[in-house]
Formats: sequence, structure tokens, C-alpha cells
Amino acid sequence: MYNKPYVIAEAGCNHMGQMEIAHDLINTAAYFCKADAIKFQKRCPKELLTVEQYNAPHPSPANSYGDTYGAHREFLEFTVEQHAQLKAWCEEAGITYSTSVWDMTSAKEIASLKPEFIKIPSASNNHFEMLSWLCENYGGEIQLSFGMTTHKEEEEIVQLFEKCGRAKDLVLFNCTSGYPVPFKDVCLLEITRMREQFESRVKAIGFSGHHLGIAVDVVAYTLGASIIERHYTIDRTWKGTDHAASLEPDGIRKLVRNLNAVYESLRYKSEEILPIEQVQRDKLKYRKR
Repeated sequence: MYNKPYVIAEAGCNHMGQMEIAHDLINTAAYFCKADAIKFQKRCPKELLTVEQYNAPHPSPANSYGDTYGAHREFLEFTVEQHAQLKAWCEEAGITYSTSVWDMTSAKEIASLKPEFIKIPSASNNHFEMLSWLCENYGGEIQLSFGMTTHKEEEEIVQLFEKCGRAKDLVLFNCTSGYPVPFKDVCLLEITRMREQFESRVKAIGFSGHHLGIAVDVVAYTLGASIIERHYTIDRTWKGTDHAASLEPDGIRKLVRNLNAVYESLRYKSEEILPIEQVQRDKLKYRKR
């Protein structure tokens, strides 16, 4: 029996540092797309980056919101008070609020808001100090992506959660870290491997896709990834590196529709001849004369 699909619209930093756009992203995800959750990001750039990284130019100057990479990252950050407002807006719209946390300061700030779940991005899934702190101090669900992570590192992460007694609150996401990811690198059968290795040990297996279109997500769901996360923006042509790998509102809406249709369809017949068939059988079935 398949679990009902759960769709997370990952807004990330696609709000471009503007609360008004973030509010629009929330309402659109809730009312138009019918997504279950919307997820933002929280970073403390001076903690996360080295001095050299902070002061270096953005690797793609056309997408930069500052003279340095650090300034660019600071421009896109919301304060914890602003995240509290995002959470309030989500509650008003009837959609679950969440955020990816990249460092200890961000983890502590977002945990203070008591969201339903917190996400650990692939880039920070080896920050064991932060993972341990969340296990000990945050009571909600912890979601974690396995992008750019070796099998040995995956096992070490799961064992940490088991040691802390929190593995059954852990959702693991199959993920290929690229923006966008070509189909040959999506590697959907990794979901099967992850299920065989971890499904009995954790809460659930999900899929975080950075590919184009929505066909792949349906296959991910049928392979057993009950939670589907996709980057989401209002306009894919906007300034920033994530927009091109994101779905616009109509894409998220169709994804939700298609996943729910597949969920309704993935079942055996309740009887050999369904009532809908009986009408046609009475009318059309060959009768020996």
C-alpha cells in the first residue's frame, strides 16, 4: 500500500531577498499549486563561509546580488523574525512551513520557531555537530538529502541518528546535486537501494529532484519515495542560479495533480468485475448464442 504523496515546494532563496515575493510564493503554493509544504533556506554566511569564500566574487556575476559572494548571500538572507512571519503566513494559508538550515546558528534560530520539520541540505549533511544538536534539542521531523554523499557517509549519518534515538524521525532524500540535472544523472534506482538499506531504520524515503519537467517524479513515487521535493519559483527567467532548475506554479500544480492521480490508481481490483465494468459487461460482453 502506497502512502499518499506529500509535495514540498522548495522556494529556497527564489524570493530574491524580498518578503513580498516570499509571501506570494507561499500563497501561490498553497492556493494554486495545492502543495503540502513550502520550504525556504537559512544560512549564516559568515559562519558558513571562509574569509576567502566570503570576499571572493560570485562565480556567476550575472546572478549576484552583491559585490562579493558573501554580500550576495547576505542580501538573500531573512532574519529569524522574518522567518517567524513566513511561518505565520503559511499557517494563514494552510500550508506547512519549513526551512533548510546550513549551519549551527541557523539550526538554532529555526528550531526556536518549532516548525513541523527541518531540512538538512546535502551540502551540510556531514555537519555532525549540527545534526547532533538538532537530535538533542529539536523535537520535530528531520529531513536530510543524500546528494554528493558516499555510501559510507550515508551509513555514518544514519548511525548518528540511531545513536541519538532519532532515526524514526529521519526522512532521507535521494538527490543528485546539480542545477539542473540531466536525466541520465537522476539515477532513480538509487531510491530502491536506499529503501533496501535504510527504509526499516528511518521514518521514510523521499526524492529531491533538480531535473526538468515532472515525469521523473511520478516514477520516483512509484519506486517508493512518498515525499517529493521540487525547487519552485514564480518565474524561471528571474535573476539567480536556482530559477532555471525550478518549476513554475503551473508545474507544481500539475505535479500535485499527477501524483494524486497515481496514488488513486495504485491498487488492486476490489472485485473481479468492478461496478463500472458491470454496466459495460451487461451491454457489450459477447454472449454465446
